[in-house]
Amino acid sequence: MLRRQRYAARMTFSIAARDPDTGDVGVAVASKFLAVGALVPWARAGAGAVATQSYVNPTFGPVGLERLAAGHAAPDVSAQFQRDDPGIAQRQFGIVDAFGRSATFTGPGCHAWAGGVALPDVAIQGNILTGPEVVDAMLAAWHAGAGLSLPARLLGALRAGDDAGGDRRGRQSAALLCAGPGRGYGGLTDEWVNLRADDHPRPCHELARLLEVHDLLFGRPQETRPLSDPELAWLRARLLRQGYATHLPDGPWDDATERAAWALYGTENLEERWVPGGHVDPVALAYLRRQDA
Repeated sequence: MLRRQRYAARMTFSIAARDPDTGDVGVAVASKFLAVGALVPWARAGAGAVATQSYVNPTFGPVGLERLAAGHAAPDVSAQFQRDDPGIAQRQFGIVDAFGRSATFTGPGCHAWAGGVALPDVAIQGNILTGPEVVDAMLAAWHAGAGLSLPARLLGALRAGDDAGGDRRGRQSAALLCAGPGRGYGGLTDEWVNLRADDHPRPCHELARLLEVHDLLFGRPQETRPLSDPELAWLRARLLRQGYATHLPDGPWDDATERAAWALYGTENLEERWVPGGHVDPVALAYLRRQDA
C-alpha cells in the first residue's frame, strides 16, 4: 500500500517519453515551484520514466520504476497507483515503459486547467495551465522533433508548452532527466542528462543553455580527424605556456604531447571528447581555440 503523505501542490507541466530508435527514456518538466526537478522526474534505463506531480506522491517515482523494471506495463502501474493511493484524486502523473507503452492520469481534484495525453512512447500532462493548448503544443513539438536526440526532443516539447502559456501562475524552475544504457559519464552509468534550473525567471531557456554546455563537456565525438601541423604547433604552444609540459619536440605527435594534452583535456572537463594518437574531436578543438582567442 502506498503511504498517505502531505506535500504542497506541484502545479506543473511535464513530458515523459522514450526514444523508439535508441530505447533511451526521460522526463522534462517545468513549474512555478522551487526545484521541481527534485521531485517530479524519474527515469531508469531498461525500465522507463515517470513524472509525478500535483500534490506529488514522491513514492510514485521509485515504486513505479521498480514495477516497470519487473516487467509491468505502464497502464498496469497507473492502475495500481490509482487503487493503492488514498490521495489519488489530487494526483497527476505520466508513465512510459521500456517498450513505449504509456499512461497519463489526472485526478478530479487537480486544479484547472488540468489534463494530459498518452500515445506510444510519450505521456504529456499538466495542471494549473493556461489551457489545453499547452499540452497540444507539447505534443506537436514532440512529433516535430523526431530524429533529434531524446534530451533535445524533450526540451523542445517543454519549451513549446512554455511558449503556449505553461503554468498560469508563472515560471520558476525546470528540469531534464534522461537515461540510457552506458550513456552516462565514462560509459559507467546509465544516467545521461540530469539538469535543473531550480529558481530562475526563464527556467526553460536556462535549461536550454545548460544542455548546450552539457553537450559540449559530456558529448562524445561524432567525428574525428588528425590534427593539422599548424594545429599541433598551436596545441604544443598552449601546453607549454600553461605548464602542462616543460619541453615538447617539434614534428609528429609523440607520447609527451599525448600526456600533456590528456592533462589539458582533463583540466577543462573535456575528457569525454578526448581522442588519442594525434587525432581530435573538432568540437573540443574549436572550444579550446575560442578560449585562447
